[in-house]
Amino acid sequence: MGIICSIISGALMSIQGVFNTRVTESSSIWVTNSYVQLTGFIVCVIAWFFTGRQNIGNLLKVENKLYLTGGILGAFIIFTVVKGMSALGPAYTVMLILISQLIIAYLIELFGFFGTEQIAFDWKKLIGVLVMIVGIIVFQWD
Repeated sequence: MGIICSIISGALMSIQGVFNTRVTESSSIWVTNSYVQLTGFIVCVIAWFFTGRQNIGNLLKVENKLYLTGGILGAFIIFTVVKGMSALGPAYTVMLILISQLIIAYLIELFGFFGTEQIAFDWKKLIGVLVMIVGIIVFQWD
């Protein structure tokens, strides 16, 4: 199930990035971003209503309040994806996003940041990232 959800997530993120870039062409990046966040909020409230309505007050029980800034990060994610796609196109942008996500996720695990389980350094993972970077260079080669 994790593999299926991850594949769907990647597909939806790519489609959303293109959609948001097209909407930005007719409005502005912050209007688009606000609309995306608002419609996402509405969907979340509807889903929350139908899935048991856990206590919202539990948010205040989150141990590290830094973790509550995900929505703020989401606004900047939308901004940077739209700017990247409008400048580089969807394929190149998504490749760079994936490399960045992989490197940052590996560093988070490597150092145990944000309460994640710390893992040992593995040369194979570093080589894997380097192969992906070479893949981007080959993909963009004219």
